[in-house]
Amino acid sequence: MATTFIKTMQKFDYTLDYRSIDFRAEPERYRIGKGEQGVLLVQPYKDELLPLWRFKTPDIAEKSSRALYKKFLAYLKEDDFVGADMARKFLQMGWTRARRYANHRGGRKYDARSGEVLPMEADTVKAESAAIFYKLYVRARNHSKYKRLREKHLAETT
Repeated sequence: MATTFIKTMQKFDYTLDYRSIDFRAEPERYRIGKGEQGVLLVQPYKDELLPLWRFKTPDIAEKSSRALYKKFLAYLKEDDFVGADMARKFLQMGWTRARRYANHRGGRKYDARSGEVLPMEADTVKAESAAIFYKLYVRARNHSKYKRLREKHLAETT
């Protein structure tokens, strides 16, 4: 069986005027980018998902990650790849930001004056929050319909 290679990474375009683009109406303009790129730019999804995103405690992270995953599934049901990808990015950002706070009090990895890496301080509460987000991030990333819609989007936009 022959397989077609589809570029799996698209460069995120920071030159667009994100305040004026409705990516639900124009999904072909969306570029996936790397990791969490664009998570706080792409509308209307940013406004729909940002209020759900919290990780201060494990209980808050549990509610937040479940709400984000529920939105992820709703976007998939609507065949809305951009929405699903943005929800995945918010789950990923919940994991990475909680990990940052678990490793560095105040979330700062570098000293503002010297630029040196600050010493790591273990925060088990934030580490637990990160683990909660990670589970649903991986589930979203590996979801079969998400993968199909991603491949379709890449094929249509590269």
